[in-house]
Amino acid sequence: MKKRLFLILWLAGLAGVASFMLVDLVALLELLPVTAGTEMPFSPQVLKLVSLIQPTVILTVTVLIGVMLADKVGLASPAAEAFARGGNVLPALRPQIAPGIIAGLVGGAMIILMWYLARPHLPALFVTRAEHLNTLVPLPTRLLYGGFTEELLLRWGVMTLLVWLPFRVFQKGQGRPRAIWVVSAIFISSIVFGMGHLPIASALGVGLPAPIVAYIIMANSLFGLIAGYLYWKKGLEAAIIAHMFAHVVIATASAIFAG
Repeated sequence: MKKRLFLILWLAGLAGVASFMLVDLVALLELLPVTAGTEMPFSPQVLKLVSLIQPTVILTVTVLIGVMLADKVGLASPAAEAFARGGNVLPALRPQIAPGIIAGLVGGAMIILMWYLARPHLPALFVTRAEHLNTLVPLPTRLLYGGFTEELLLRWGVMTLLVWLPFRVFQKGQGRPRAIWVVSAIFISSIVFGMGHLPIASALGVGLPAPIVAYIIMANSLFGLIAGYLYWKKGLEAAIIAHMFAHVVIATASAIFAG
């Protein structure tokens, strides 16, 4: 069953990685400032294919971690596990749908609110480039990479490992993990999630002054807390659904304000 579960989740995450092929890389490279003499020697299509290697490797490792450790610490991907067993997926998925949708709508609205509160305090060039960058990522990539891939990386992989480590060291793997280990894992994985967005912010060419760092980490970490809680209490699919709906809210708001 674990082999089938690994394959199901890995393919879902791989769909997100592959969705990067939908990004207009030429327009993206034109947006990002390039230092003279550092121009890419490859065509955009080759660069796209090469850029898929690293996330695929990381995805493989994190999916494997979750498959091996999640059930040991009371975490689960109920719908995927039901599918792997050959059972009915809907009863496992149904309790996660409403919490995921509601959390996604709220989380997306909070991210938008934080952007407009932070916007006046951010460098004007960063704001311009960030808003342009937001238009270059198509909705399918947002949904697949954000919804599936990032949740498999940060919740299924990193958060699960961060729960298992203290559980194994301090509780000798006995009983159920104490709530403090899960809460700590949610918090740390959320910070990691927030920090993971800093490289693209840095690539926009205005450096990483304190206001940008604070905004990037706080806005994304806040959603990470929501997704982590859903994974703990409802299941991985609830976090995936929330992540997808947060992107729907953000993309909708971006289209409305751009118009």
